[in-house]
Amino acid sequence: MGIIQRQTIKGSIYSYIGALIGFVNVGVLLPKIFLTEQVGLTNLLLAISIILIQFAGLGVNSVTTRLFPYFRNEKNNNNGYLFISLMVTLIGFCLALLAFFIFTPYIIEQNVNKSPLFVKYIYYIIPLTFFTLIFNVLDNYNKVLYDAVFGTFLRDFVCRILNFVIILLFAFNIIDFDKYVFFYVLVYSSPVFFITALLLKRKQFNLKPNLSFLTPKLKKMMISVAFFGLLTGFSAMAIVNIDRYMINSMIDLSATGIYSTTFFFGTLILIPARSLRKVSSAIIADAWKDNDIETISQVYFKSTINQLIIGSLLFIGIWANINNVFQILPAEYQSGKYVILFIGILNLLDMSSGVSGSIISTSNKYKVLAYLLVGFLVLVVVSNFIFIPIFGIAGAALASLISNFLFILSKYIFLVKKYKMQPYNYKHLVIVIIAVVSYLLSLFIPEINNFYFDIIVRSSFITIIFFILIYFTKVSVEINQVAENALKIIFKIK
Repeated sequence: MGIIQRQTIKGSIYSYIGALIGFVNVGVLLPKIFLTEQVGLTNLLLAISIILIQFAGLGVNSVTTRLFPYFRNEKNNNNGYLFISLMVTLIGFCLALLAFFIFTPYIIEQNVNKSPLFVKYIYYIIPLTFFTLIFNVLDNYNKVLYDAVFGTFLRDFVCRILNFVIILLFAFNIIDFDKYVFFYVLVYSSPVFFITALLLKRKQFNLKPNLSFLTPKLKKMMISVAFFGLLTGFSAMAIVNIDRYMINSMIDLSATGIYSTTFFFGTLILIPARSLRKVSSAIIADAWKDNDIETISQVYFKSTINQLIIGSLLFIGIWANINNVFQILPAEYQSGKYVILFIGILNLLDMSSGVSGSIISTSNKYKVLAYLLVGFLVLVVVSNFIFIPIFGIAGAALASLISNFLFILSKYIFLVKKYKMQPYNYKHLVIVIIAVVSYLLSLFIPEINNFYFDIIVRSSFITIIFFILIYFTKVSVEINQVAENALKIIFKIK
């Protein structure tokens, strides 16, 4: 747990600093400086490229996560694994590029009148897809070398700082929107160069092949894991990003911009989970290799407890300040209020499920996750078709919430039935009660005219009450240890 704790904390720090910058970018600057359709454009370009990336990756990242322990050999350059993963990825990119050119005329025809801005910049998807694809492969490789922090630092911190800079350049008329989109693509393509430099510095970037290491049995395992990893990865990313494409298709690019901006506030809850899952997947894969069920069960239990604590605090903090959020955003974003609610609940449920997905994806039953995700994707698309015409952008968020709940429940039932892993107990209920009590007490705080001051006071009150109750109920050993160590340091300084 030492590696998981250290890297999760470190990664979460970068993620939260990045989230603060992202809040300034997405919550404050973009809505005031850009038109809603311009905001929708950049989000749509990124969303489509992410979906393409999952297809182009051909399941390589799943192979890395699950089977790299078999290649691990530092003295022998990990038996040429990096060469294999990059070659397969380049083949996948060529196939994705072919598919992109086949479907582009149809996409242009569908959007030329409704979303002309998207049509104008559609070809920026190609470089965005290529560089992000290669970054994902290298970041995943770096992760299984037990460094899950640097990729988080690049994506959550560096990219947002650079994006902040180009937003200001546009705001002060130093660059026009054409150049802004160009620099936006450049910013989100840049992490690949930084992570390549890091691997070269550590002498971990070696493209010398070692194909003789690939036994027929290992090849068969890799193909199977890659195929189901492709299904899993494509479905997972499509689920997260398909709503933007469907909103653009069923409403317009402006609605996509409003949805994307308000969606951001709901995703703030999920920040700690990203770091934890990234770090823990390598640990869990090694534990499966050694058939160490006890370690996996401990990681699962502790992840549900600690993520539910942090997720609950963030959720009640955001919802208690919901009126303040819409003091920051322009009036036209008001329709996104329930997007924040539904996406917030969705991500809180996801946090409370801990590392269940990582456990299934690294086990010998990894195919089950692929089947569940494909069904989940179908459910998301169908529910979007039902709810978007009725509730607009809030309908897309509601569709995601319902679909995610059923998916999370399916993972839980599978782990209980197959491996007898039941991570929940009375402590989880105590955490929920503490969250409800903390939120209800915050309602007694009178509204302060200065909404920035109101955010500080309300959030501080909720945080203090929440953590006092968490500490004295002793629902989390790890959080109590962190608190006690912090108090020791404070008293020692004094």
